[in-house]
Amino acid sequence: MPPTHHILWLGMLASVLLVSALPADDAKRDTYVSPYSVKFTHPLKELVGDLDGPRGDPHIQSDVPFREWNTEANRKKFETWGPPQRHYPEPDGIANKSREWKQQRVIAVALRYQGYGYNHHHIPDWLPTEGGAKKAGGGHNPKGLDCSNFTTFVYNLGFGIKPNSDVHKQAEEREFALPGEKRQHKVELIPKPATYKELVDKLQTGDLLYIRNDKGQLAHVVLWVGSIGQPDKVPLIIDSHGDSVKDSEGNNIPNGIHLRPFLEKSWYYHSASHALRVFP
Repeated sequence: MPPTHHILWLGMLASVLLVSALPADDAKRDTYVSPYSVKFTHPLKELVGDLDGPRGDPHIQSDVPFREWNTEANRKKFETWGPPQRHYPEPDGIANKSREWKQQRVIAVALRYQGYGYNHHHIPDWLPTEGGAKKAGGGHNPKGLDCSNFTTFVYNLGFGIKPNSDVHKQAEEREFALPGEKRQHKVELIPKPATYKELVDKLQTGDLLYIRNDKGQLAHVVLWVGSIGQPDKVPLIIDSHGDSVKDSEGNNIPNGIHLRPFLEKSWYYHSASHALRVFP
């Protein structure tokens, strides 16, 4: 294997917990082995090594001090959503990086949270006290994000680019917030082409693809993995979703943040609305 290619094999979620003692959803999540992976053409350390330092500290995911995340006053204030996301500064040197590098960083950041549950939280590592979280998407794991808080957090942590965390508003935005007063990052609208093949050929790694529900309302968002997904027989996305999607081996993918296939017969494709490209 060429030294510039680094493979991150995903889904190998080894658990030291007694699976029999866990709720069914958590047991499945802790024992699930994904058939999917991602091959980066940049060393993983170069893509997200900075997140092993202060920037990636889970205790500073919110401007609310960590020690106050579960105070009675803040539990009443933030309810089951938990503390809001802070707006991260732009990483040093990010402006000098290539578009391809930025696209791969999106996915590398997203994969740091693979296995987190589907929950209506603003930040991934908020652990609510007993009674502070509600079941969502079939999951009991209190760590986690919903679909649009996940995409917001990935771009926010990775680049200091902060979309609206409401999926309806995020889908309609054409500029995402940057740190500082009235600073915006323009994004490109990608309309849905006429065919599945055209859509697959059009989308690029890191694109945000929006999906409508059966009522025609914008209801979901995924990150397009694209050509760096493995195996490359089927396009992959990564999102926070329920457990209704099967992998290529016929197994139900657990709820939460996982790599999932984007198939022509899937709800993902047939209900797709449009995409936004953050790095045109």
